[in-house]
Amino acid sequence: MNILIAIPMTEEQKKTVSAIAPQAAVTYTTADDVTQEQVSQAEIILGNVPIPLLKEAHHLKWLQLNYAGSDNYAAPGVLPEGVILTNASGAYGLAISECMLAGTLALIKRLDEYQVNQRRHIWQNLGQVSSIDGSTTLVVGFGDIGSSFAQRMHALGSTVIGIRRNVTDKPDYVSALYQMDKLDELLPLADFVALSLPQSPQTRNIMGEKQFALMKKSALLINVGRGSAVDTDALVAALNSTSIGGAVIDVVHQEPLPADHPLWDCPRLILTPHVTGNYNLPETLVRVVNIALRNLSAYLNSGEMESVVDFKTGYRKL
Repeated sequence: MNILIAIPMTEEQKKTVSAIAPQAAVTYTTADDVTQEQVSQAEIILGNVPIPLLKEAHHLKWLQLNYAGSDNYAAPGVLPEGVILTNASGAYGLAISECMLAGTLALIKRLDEYQVNQRRHIWQNLGQVSSIDGSTTLVVGFGDIGSSFAQRMHALGSTVIGIRRNVTDKPDYVSALYQMDKLDELLPLADFVALSLPQSPQTRNIMGEKQFALMKKSALLINVGRGSAVDTDALVAALNSTSIGGAVIDVVHQEPLPADHPLWDCPRLILTPHVTGNYNLPETLVRVVNIALRNLSAYLNSGEMESVVDFKTGYRKL
């Protein structure tokens, strides 16, 4: 059995791989250095390898992604028929939800504006701020990331409403769960609208001119899922006209964002270059590797694997 690993691992983690699969031939590489020959020979691949190389993955039985997003790999024709696809859902909730919370607090306490005044050497009280306590948070997309953010907002006194595909199992920290067809009805209630959605035809531009008009004038938009969920032109217009209170954006429709794009200069915007879910928090990589190792053990011992992707939906199976 050939196992190809393109996830960074410590020597100790590599020893665990050897203990789980003592008879396997294991090759360690990176996504940048992986070769077509390595992919073609592998029965198991741990890590996101370039999609074009998978066309020749004739021996592949299982691909473990190191990201939660799996839409590109689940697309028709990318993987050979019968290949198991698993993602790293569960690894990113901590890092991303903390960034979401940090951006939210920065905006409601006007720290972005005070930062501008600091650079201008202006000592000025900017006046009224708001609080998470007593607010309403609408979380759109209730996987690991959305639920992690929901728990943090609930702990700080916000009433949390969720939108997800499956509404039968409601956590205690959520006031109510709905499906996507209720989005427009719920937007006027929310002080914070948090998107953590994977990319799909159903989620494209779900936040557009109409939806921004439905939001409270003081409400914040937080998007950490996919940039395609938000109509960027509509967001620029909403921020510049102050028809919403601000936005925390880690993902945009076109990445990298062109240097001359008007989004850069919008007021009340915290914009990061798709970094909240990287390995900047070391614990994230630890969690990714642990998911891969647990799934490797399950695969080799006919156990139940976690975060298996449903090719029909592109989402993790419930």
